[in-house]
Amino acid sequence: MTAPTAVTGHDVLVLLRLRSHVPEHEARIHRDIASRIADFLDVPFDGTHDPQRHAGLRCYYVPDATLVGAAARSQFRIQGDADVFGGYAEHAFMPTKAITHGLVNASAQRPEGWSDAFIRSVAGATLPGYTAFSKQDLRLATRQLLEREKTVRMKPVLATAGRGQVIIRRLEDLDAALAGQDASCIARCGIVVEAHLEEVVTYSVGQFRLPGLTVSYIGTQCLTRDNAGEEVYGGSQLCFRRGGFDALLAGNLSEDHRQAVEMAARYDAAADACYPQFFASRRNYDVAVGTDARGQRQMGVLEQSWRIGGASRAEIAAMEVFSAEPDCQWLRAETLELFGPHETAPPHAIETFSGEDPDLGLIRKYVMVEPYGNKQ
Repeated sequence: MTAPTAVTGHDVLVLLRLRSHVPEHEARIHRDIASRIADFLDVPFDGTHDPQRHAGLRCYYVPDATLVGAAARSQFRIQGDADVFGGYAEHAFMPTKAITHGLVNASAQRPEGWSDAFIRSVAGATLPGYTAFSKQDLRLATRQLLEREKTVRMKPVLATAGRGQVIIRRLEDLDAALAGQDASCIARCGIVVEAHLEEVVTYSVGQFRLPGLTVSYIGTQCLTRDNAGEEVYGGSQLCFRRGGFDALLAGNLSEDHRQAVEMAARYDAAADACYPQFFASRRNYDVAVGTDARGQRQMGVLEQSWRIGGASRAEIAAMEVFSAEPDCQWLRAETLELFGPHETAPPHAIETFSGEDPDLGLIRKYVMVEPYGNKQ
């Protein structure tokens, strides 16, 4: 049985380039995802947005980053989350790690639009930590956090896949780490210091909304070594449920999965409540659980992604199954990223990219879909 096709008032679906540079492997995957969403919406896919070619057309956008600022939203005539696979934020700090933690004190430097109410709302759903918008505030925040946590992690908010993070055990470590940080970038975007965990498991909790279809999921991320030997994101194994976070929580989840979904849902609701201009059709939250330097177990949301991301190819694979099979309520989908020539993928994996990326070297990407609870 085939589900009815989603109907929208859009003339075309286009990719929207907001980042100054997108690695080749990401650009290829984004194009594939965009074409599949276009098929689902029954809207022509017309490549990358061109102001002249698409003038006067109502576009559905697939941006490579969260859209930021009222001027950009007005420029592209985006009314809400039904016009975009991704999200919109009023302020540049919102779609970064900076939003997750509070400031070290009431007099700390803060950007326009900062919401203390959001920080209060997510208390207990995030790890101990601070966000700073100056080196002076970061030093004070690190000193205070080290007194409680013994070992902390400094995280540049614009880095992805875990790159650029530094473990801090004493203030001298911070001084060395800050030598490579630009003060103007910190003032504009912020920088995070939070409790360092060992034996970490990172859960992906997310939701995507397309006209006629809402799907939520919980799963586990894996790490791998890139061609430079750095430990980076290597894919996600996800369990999808038709419906919102409440439908996901109604399922037979493990206690860790349930707690991760509850934390992500609280973070998600706080963003909606405390930043009323914010909206997103694609929402993903990294939730980490591990052991801190005192030997205590901690869990909390690390960051959010309100844009197309590493798990999105699995999300779209799930979208296609849920669209084609209206009675399907649960399924599993997995993404896998391999670096170098020696690692091999499972035999049933579908290759979505293989090639020499100018930034990362040889990288191969795969997606797998299977019925919930039944390994193929």
